[in-house]
Amino acid sequence: MDRKKPPPEQTPPDLQRLDAQLCFAVYSTMLGFNKVYRKLLKALGLTYPQYLVMLVLWEHDGLRVSEIGERLFLDFPTLTPLLKRLEVQGLVTRRRSASDERQVIVSLTEAGTALKAQAADVPGCVATALDCSLETIGDLRSRLVALRNNLMQQD
Repeated sequence: MDRKKPPPEQTPPDLQRLDAQLCFAVYSTMLGFNKVYRKLLKALGLTYPQYLVMLVLWEHDGLRVSEIGERLFLDFPTLTPLLKRLEVQGLVTRRRSASDERQVIVSLTEAGTALKAQAADVPGCVATALDCSLETIGDLRSRLVALRNNLMQQD
């Protein structure tokens, strides 16, 4: 990515303070999210990244590893250990595709499907922890997705 300098009027000196950094606000907010999710997911026996994988599979079961990775913005070396741990827990199975054995298909087990009902209150608990209206949460989410999309388009 080329380092493009903004016009001088857009870079006042106080923007070099830690508290002025958007990236730090997002990072430290994520630490807060991790704390809330860690507590909620402990009862389900999941880590936050494992929960994200389960969310993807609860939406669309029987996906290729590459499809899960694309959805979660995770590469293969990061995703594979997550999937192995979920398989050891008996929540998913991994099998080679019959049409292309280079592809691995991940499917929910009966226990993995049943876990969805146990996790049903997680989003509501997170919303309560945020102390925001559903409208505000939706607006924040939309803005963050737009920011993410802009950042992903950078070279």
